[in-house]
Amino acid sequence: MTSSHRDLNDPSTDPFDVAADAAAVIAERTGAERHDVALVLGSGWGQTADLIGETLATVENAAVPGFHGASVAGHSGSMRSVAIGDTGRRALVFGTRTHFYEGRGVRAVVHGVRTAKAAGCRAIVLTNGCGGLNPAWSPGTPVLIRDHINLTAHSPIEGPNFVDLTDLYTPRLRDLAREVDPELEEGVYVQFRGPHYETPAEVRMAKVLGGDLVGMSTTLEAIAARQSGLDVLGISLVTNLAAGISDQPLSHDEVLEAGQAAAARCGRLLADVVGRL
Repeated sequence: MTSSHRDLNDPSTDPFDVAADAAAVIAERTGAERHDVALVLGSGWGQTADLIGETLATVENAAVPGFHGASVAGHSGSMRSVAIGDTGRRALVFGTRTHFYEGRGVRAVVHGVRTAKAAGCRAIVLTNGCGGLNPAWSPGTPVLIRDHINLTAHSPIEGPNFVDLTDLYTPRLRDLAREVDPELEEGVYVQFRGPHYETPAEVRMAKVLGGDLVGMSTTLEAIAARQSGLDVLGISLVTNLAAGISDQPLSHDEVLEAGQAAAARCGRLLADVVGRL
């Protein structure tokens, strides 16, 4: 359940007003007037907050307008206010996200992004666990997102508001990530609706279209972040080879296992990147 008295999907409700309400609750519960960087932790990225710095406050999602508990195994139903080392800056870390396939509407999917902007963040880091189309990217490989293909047939932007997505995944932040880990490769992320995994034919289609990674999140959030004026860093963790790339069946247990195995490397990578943002 959400603590908001306003329905995000009610056409009379301004979703940015609900984001402002959520940011006010977060400020009250965390004692921080503003946060500087936001992170959305997907499958495999759960240890990142511990490596960024000390958690100064934890807020249950259900206490914040417009938010919901975690619906996916391996995600956390709370958000944390984390000290970024000894810089005096704060990171707002979301332990879960609302996925499009949950049926709550696009506004709910991007509510965390809009709340991050309302809370004062200048940049957002979007992470996910995904299927890889490149056989050289073994499970546990982090890959920078340089661009995306949105196959949800939806957008978080409403009305005649024409937002330029040319450099959606901020080049400066990708360069910064490669300073931290020069071995990081880049790819194009393709979002399908889910929750079922892609068929081998759909994976071949994604490859023909120019995709390198397939998953069920991130693109709608990234679009909303650009609309809000946030810099965006997207990082995927390859948790399995996509359907048809290998002869192994797909399962969420495999996603969780790959995430646990890569947790230390991924956590350190993001902690180092966030420390430089």
